[in-house]
Amino acid sequence: MSGSPARRSKSKDIDNSETIAMENVLSRRSPMHHSVDVKGDSASQYVEDIERVYTGRSDVSGSGTAESEKPHLHRGLKARHLTMISLGGTIGTGLFLASGASIANAGPGGALIAYALIGIMVFFMMECLGEMATFLPISGSFNNYAGRFIDPALGFALGWNYWYNWAVTLAVELTAGSMVMAFWAPWVPGYVWSIVFLVLVLSLNLFSVKGYGEAEYWFALIKVLTVIVFIFLGILVDTAVLGDVYYGVEVFRSGGVRGTGILSTFLTAGFSFQGTELIGVAAGESENPQKNVPKAIKQVFWRIVLFYILSIFIIGLIIPFDDPMLLKNDVGDVSVSPFTLVFQRAGIQPAAHLMNAVILTTVLSAGNSGLYASSRTLYDLACENKAPRVFKKVTKAGIPIYCVLLTGLIGMLAFLTSLFGNGVVYNWLLNISGVAGFIAWLGIAASHYRFRQAYVAQGHLVSDLPFKARLFPVGPIFAFLICSFVLVGQGYDAWSADPVDPLDIVACYIGIPIVLIFYFGYKIVMKSKFIPLMEVDLDTGREEILR
Repeated sequence: MSGSPARRSKSKDIDNSETIAMENVLSRRSPMHHSVDVKGDSASQYVEDIERVYTGRSDVSGSGTAESEKPHLHRGLKARHLTMISLGGTIGTGLFLASGASIANAGPGGALIAYALIGIMVFFMMECLGEMATFLPISGSFNNYAGRFIDPALGFALGWNYWYNWAVTLAVELTAGSMVMAFWAPWVPGYVWSIVFLVLVLSLNLFSVKGYGEAEYWFALIKVLTVIVFIFLGILVDTAVLGDVYYGVEVFRSGGVRGTGILSTFLTAGFSFQGTELIGVAAGESENPQKNVPKAIKQVFWRIVLFYILSIFIIGLIIPFDDPMLLKNDVGDVSVSPFTLVFQRAGIQPAAHLMNAVILTTVLSAGNSGLYASSRTLYDLACENKAPRVFKKVTKAGIPIYCVLLTGLIGMLAFLTSLFGNGVVYNWLLNISGVAGFIAWLGIAASHYRFRQAYVAQGHLVSDLPFKARLFPVGPIFAFLICSFVLVGQGYDAWSADPVDPLDIVACYIGIPIVLIFYFGYKIVMKSKFIPLMEVDLDTGREEILR
């Protein structure tokens, strides 16, 4: 892919002095890539790997031709892929099902407040990610950023946390897929559908990154069109153009804002937006990251907020907050989806079948994204010597083959735990991964704060950044505080239960100590240190976009 017109044009624009400076950086190890004092011959395996192979990167040791001929990740994702990948990661069951419970708990006004506040936080978080991903577009992105901008131990902990999160998500979607299909074919054993969906998702990820990108594009497009049609029909239903009832704003006004339910809705909204950061993982395989990533980020945020806010507003206008159907959000019963209820009021009789098909698309999209994100995260960890080297293996088609296969295997094993022992193990796996997305967002905000500090401290001009996050440092600080609040408050229901069940409280927070074990374990074994601003590596991995 290194011979693309976009990349050839960049080589004409680079200044000779910048080229010489780049060569000087590559001729020596960055201070953060020092050897750790470990006794024995195995010490070399604990060296942060500056020779990791980025897409199209030449060998720093001088054998550029040999290295460039090695298989590597391909930049095959276009701007439309990036936009739909990020949209597809957020528009899902959180909107199609859980939005009903949000309105029931907080009222339509309270739900709007909760989703709007989380939307603002996501805006700042994506601005942080956009600045870093356009400057340093590598596979694994924000997990790698934490390791090079803050502390290698933090990058290790966030990387494995994120990999595990999406591997378990794959298992969740395999289970959900079988439940969705039971709506049409209840006589077929659920595990049969789960196996079929696993084979399908593996097929999309094993041959080329374009296969993943195209599948995600069409999956997301179906969901986006569904939301657009829903908003349009909802307006017609509310104004009595469709149906015999004029709703106006009376239903919305009667629901109002239910203050006691806003906190739990705040948490639900946070979980619904998870997946937006996938664009940072995909940036390493984007055709023109400096152009396409900012473009996708600017489009995605406003579309997501528009879809979520308008959809919840429409539901609140038509469906009373105390409708008992809103409190049910089982993926196996699409008849209770607020989307289904509104479509039925519009006179669409097969609404349940329509929404079941859309939710099936949502499940496949989430599984597809989960396998992609976790495999690229594992690949990045292997490139940094934070995972076994065997996972650095890349096919000629640019696929980290062993990363994809292992993730698929782990996802299948996690799914199998749901079939035995009343699903106890499976539920604990879900609890451990439940907060992983918020921890990843914390890492993004903290990494960006340190990135900007190091960038300025090392004499660079903020005006030279290809994408500048707005309202720095307010943005990353606000995102960090909100994510921290969500992490602490997500056990609200467990704490307020009567009687309080200690196991429920442990289940809510178990993901946090797991990450701390990874962090301190790596720090103790590897003796990693907090990286001074002047020693932060801002160069490794930028060689391709500077050519």
